[in-house]
Amino acid sequence: MQKILAISGGIDSISMLHMFRNDPTAIVAHFNHGIRDCSDQDEAFVRNLAHDYQLPFESRKENLPPNCSEALARDHRYAFLNKLCAKYDGEIYTAHHQDDIIETIAINITRGTGWRGLVPLDQSQIHRPLLFWTKSEIYRYAAKHNLSFRHDSTNTSSQYLRNRIRQKLQNLDPIKRTQLTDLYQSQKVLKAEIIQILDQILPPNNIYLRSWFQGLDDNIAIEILHSALAKVNKSATRPQLVDFLNAIRTYAPSKKFNLGNDYLVSIRKHDFVLQ
Repeated sequence: MQKILAISGGIDSISMLHMFRNDPTAIVAHFNHGIRDCSDQDEAFVRNLAHDYQLPFESRKENLPPNCSEALARDHRYAFLNKLCAKYDGEIYTAHHQDDIIETIAINITRGTGWRGLVPLDQSQIHRPLLFWTKSEIYRYAAKHNLSFRHDSTNTSSQYLRNRIRQKLQNLDPIKRTQLTDLYQSQKVLKAEIIQILDQILPPNNIYLRSWFQGLDDNIAIEILHSALAKVNKSATRPQLVDFLNAIRTYAPSKKFNLGNDYLVSIRKHDFVLQ
């Protein structure tokens, strides 16, 4: 299985690349968002490093708008990485680390997350070898091996919520940091148990009785809908799932509900089908 290494040029991904520099299954992948003036220089830096390590290099350049959201940039980046996975029969490797976990949990809490927001960066199809390294440990690794890397000016811009959260967490008490990482670990175990139970109870034909959702606790019902959509490779935000649950309970027969991106679900008299 080929390792598709997502390398931006920053210290995190450059450290990961150094760890896999002698791996014959590694492929260096760089997505050039085209957002910053130095984006082309970042791409050239990563390309040259891949050449030095004698590793295959793949890149894609797009011209996303300077004010594009983190979510949009992430969607485009992962679309590129997933295409490489299909091309090489590979799996994605990213350089997310412990600080990213804590920042993402904090972001999700500010957005009113459900319990899944406490288990970020836990997709089985994406490997994150640095996940339990702190940022300080990555800096020490880079210094030890005298690694050069690119600086992303957007990492200090207050335009992005993640940067504002990062600044507030800079002086986080070590005890609280440990508590958050422990919470993350326990939530991962809980998530695996919940997924296993739901896999057993979800109907194989994807036909769901409306009556099933009438007496259920809202949180349980939303969790079932989340997993039901994942089963057909669809996803929805929590507010969308709340509205979908209300539609299941109240819509007249044959009325359709739009789950986003024009994914319409027909609410029939007694049931609905996810396709």
